[in-house]
Amino acid sequence: MNAAHEVEAVVIGAGQAGLSGAYHLRRAGYQPVRDFAVLDHSPGPGGAWQFRWPSLTYGKVHGLHSLPGMELTAADPSRPSAEVVREYFDRYERTFDLRVRRPVDVRAVREGEHGRLRVETSDGVWSTRALINATGTWDRPFWPRYAGQETFRGRQLHTARYSGPEEFAGLRVVVVGGGASGTQHLLELAPYAAETTWVTRRPPVFREGPFDQEAGRAAVALVEERVRRGLPPRSVVAVTGLPLNDAVRQGLADGVLDRRPMFDRITPDGVAWNDGRRVDADVILWATGFRAALDHLAPLRLREPGGGIRLEGTRAVADPRVHLVGYGPSASTIGANRAGRAAVRDIRRLTAEGPPVAA
Repeated sequence: MNAAHEVEAVVIGAGQAGLSGAYHLRRAGYQPVRDFAVLDHSPGPGGAWQFRWPSLTYGKVHGLHSLPGMELTAADPSRPSAEVVREYFDRYERTFDLRVRRPVDVRAVREGEHGRLRVETSDGVWSTRALINATGTWDRPFWPRYAGQETFRGRQLHTARYSGPEEFAGLRVVVVGGGASGTQHLLELAPYAAETTWVTRRPPVFREGPFDQEAGRAAVALVEERVRRGLPPRSVVAVTGLPLNDAVRQGLADGVLDRRPMFDRITPDGVAWNDGRRVDADVILWATGFRAALDHLAPLRLREPGGGIRLEGTRAVADPRVHLVGYGPSASTIGANRAGRAAVRDIRRLTAEGPPVAA
């Protein structure tokens, strides 16, 4: 077996959270390749943004904060967000010489020798004293299961495979999900689809007025509480509610955002409720969110009985060598920036004290 590359830190993922971690490692004096490695399985820069549908323009994106050390300025709001962010991340990686290795698939992180972690990848094995995990959620779309789902004769797809409204022209579409993606899909589909139906498990909550710092801190605190209890985190967006902007107000007025409760079963021709209501459909679009992509960490047994990973700051309680950024309370662009800085500060402290070991 080939010898492992030995470094002080490995960053898994080169989205907002991973690049923030890499930037702060660089600022702290760590050198890419020699001291740390950034491994990304995507084909190019841009993190999950590079996979967003073309009709999601930069002007429609809410709350995208610049990466630390380099502002994103003068972006054309009419351009696809995938293009804007891809170019920005590419420029960022080159400016700070982060040397991202891609495409690299991380298969497993295990206990290594001498108190180190062993990171097994498609590009060889890495031995590291600390790990910044920034794998996000895009690779784990959540598909709820309902009775009769396998009998549906139409098309089912998840937001992760949505490419724009044009392909649904003249079709009857059921959109499932009460988050930002669901409302965006409905507003886009309305001029194209023959009919849209919106269903959600809970009544959507629309947020009036500005989302100030106090409200943001309160929302993050709710997500942090779940993480401290070892429960799977809810997204910050799920806690804050949906922004009531002009497009949403128009959608409510036009009846496009006329929400129905969740159906009870799927039929060959659509969806049905136990009270006898039915909706015929050609497409079911699942805008039902994502789950944290953490399967590669399974050998470390970090999960609590509640199903989540308990953190102190960014550090996993079960293994202080592992930091999760872009997870739970840091699963926003500004939160990911702060988490990257906090993780590196902790890594510097722990490595100065000697090799950290699992709890």
